[in-house]
Amino acid sequence: MPVVLHPARASVLREPLGVALVIAPWNYPVHLLLLPMAAAIAAGNAVIGKPSEIAAATSHALARLVHDYMDPEAVGIAEGGVPETRELLGQPFDHIFHTGNGRVGRIVMEAAAKHLTP
Repeated sequence: MPVVLHPARASVLREPLGVALVIAPWNYPVHLLLLPMAAAIAAGNAVIGKPSEIAAATSHALARLVHDYMDPEAVGIAEGGVPETRELLGQPFDHIFHTGNGRVGRIVMEAAAKHLTP
């Protein structure tokens, strides 16, 4: 810890919430999907990632790689467009992480509010 922060203390608490949904945008499709997914997995959550359909080749590659190298009971990738995303948002998740524009953010917020999901 830097000297300027002393005598402060920091700690990381592993508090799993359950099942998390990560919705990523098209413009950093790997980073903005995998980083929040890794954090959720590290906290002990199961995760479903939803890459943007606009970056279709990246979405297909991520779906294949996650399926091949991760436990399918705990981690998955849901591919598709708006109808698939709306279907996902209709499900009760324990946490939703969205990066993207405000219009989609309002749709995500409305869906999350129906299940009181942070």
